[in-house]
Amino acid sequence: MLNTEPNIASPDDFYEALIALHADLTPEQGRAVDARLILLLSNHIGDAAVLRQAMERARQGIVPAGHDTVLAARA
Repeated sequence: MLNTEPNIASPDDFYEALIALHADLTPEQGRAVDARLILLLSNHIGDAAVLRQAMERARQGIVPAGHDTVLAARA
């Protein structure tokens, strides 16, 4: 089961390290680092059901490109 409760001992330090990870990278390089990090952490988790839950949770509330109802209402 996916744990969505706060579970990082020092979240501010983690956030700072995550930001520092992207220092001096182009947007494309940053996306490559993010993809590598996702794959490394996914391998560490290893449980396909948990990974699917995480993917579903991450996608919640994201409107696919071209389906933004606010922009469509203004057109």
